[in-house]
Amino acid sequence: MSIVPNQLKMNKIEKYQSLLPQIESLISGESDPIANMANVAAVLHDAFGFWWTGFYRIEGQQLVLGPFQGPIACTRIPYGKGVCGTAWQRAETVIVPNVHDFPGHIACSSASNSEIVVPVIRNNQVIAVLDIDSKDFNTFDETDQLYLEQIVKMLQHILSIK
Repeated sequence: MSIVPNQLKMNKIEKYQSLLPQIESLISGESDPIANMANVAAVLHDAFGFWWTGFYRIEGQQLVLGPFQGPIACTRIPYGKGVCGTAWQRAETVIVPNVHDFPGHIACSSASNSEIVVPVIRNNQVIAVLDIDSKDFNTFDETDQLYLEQIVKMLQHILSIK
């Protein structure tokens, strides 16, 4: 059963607005960062039916795979490489309408065609990234950026990832 009632009848903005209080409720009483990332990934994946939804955690000069929903993924991504590494390097959200046109794209799955990566920033440092892939081209826009950045801001205060 979906966490979002009648999600097929809701537009993107309505879905995100519906999810914000649910996500806040899910993570507010939980201090474990892995549990919180897992629930956020599951909620987003379920509500929108994305191809891949998950987190990468910063360990040294690499992103290391964290909780996710979807097919298998790249385990480690170097700083500044691919869409995830670029979002980490820039410390800003990166939206890619067609990943095949992105210089240095790391193809963890050939089925992925568009992507958004939102950095999780704590104490002015990127500590993780939220990565979402779609099988469709041009899936992500400023609406996704706005709401996903709000969701990540909810997480940044409770995550204690190194």
